[in-house]
Amino acid sequence: MNTECLRISEQLRRAFEGVAWHGPSVKELLLGVSLEQARAHPIAGSHSIWELVLHIGVWNEVALDAIHGVPVPRVLPAERDWMAVPASAEAWPRDVHGLLEANRKLCNAIGNLGDERLGEIVAGRKYDFYTLLHGIVQHALYHAGQIALLRKSF
Repeated sequence: MNTECLRISEQLRRAFEGVAWHGPSVKELLLGVSLEQARAHPIAGSHSIWELVLHIGVWNEVALDAIHGVPVPRVLPAERDWMAVPASAEAWPRDVHGLLEANRKLCNAIGNLGDERLGEIVAGRKYDFYTLLHGIVQHALYHAGQIALLRKSF
């Protein structure tokens, strides 16, 4: 049975790992990014690839928490929304793996959510789960585009 939740889950999965209509997925964009490239700010005023990875991950966690009933904060503290890049080289592959794993968990949670919850208002917000979940897909693709541009600058 093809439900709306399964369709949203599949769109998010494709944005991160699959054959995406728009171009390279997040995973494809991150393949081969070196530590130096991940940390770099080649475009003035831009975030680094690593900062974008952490930021996308935070919002995926916020959405997953919301599905489990945790209110979405009105404003995320800046240090959580845009976390500092860790100093250790080992953290880069760990953070990429963490992002992809968090996305898998979110996709599974969305797929199991149940269409009846899509119209439910998200705790802490004035919009419903349908809007939140489509927004998470859009958010990932927006930042994937930024990562693609940053990669072209190397």
